[in-house]
Amino acid sequence: AVQLVESGGGSVQTGGSLRLSCAQSGVTFRSDCMAWFRQVPGKEREGVARIGSDGSTFYEDFVKGRFTISKDNAQKILYLQMNSLKVEDSAMYYCAVRRDEFCRLDLSLFDYWGQGTQVTVSS
Repeated sequence: AVQLVESGGGSVQTGGSLRLSCAQSGVTFRSDCMAWFRQVPGKEREGVARIGSDGSTFYEDFVKGRFTISKDNAQKILYLQMNSLKVEDSAMYYCAVRRDEFCRLDLSLFDYWGQGTQVTVSS
């Protein structure tokens, strides 16, 4: 069975950093498209960043230059390094996997989801 387990969330002050991890099992990993999404109560889940099987990355404008998505193929772990955090970055963060090399940051394309890890940024 596919399992995605996020960790690394927490509470930080504005300008702080966190690194989220998503440990995966039961997936191909190396040939998958993977991404991070986030959601706040009452709002739709939104894409943050994605990484393709070739290592290519894409970031939404609101995190560009502050967040870095990466992966460890050997350990099957997806990461999201978040720097210069803002209050508006507070959300539940989810990792997602699409079992295909075609990679786009579109909610509907992803096959598997983790349970989420909460990030809270305070001023």
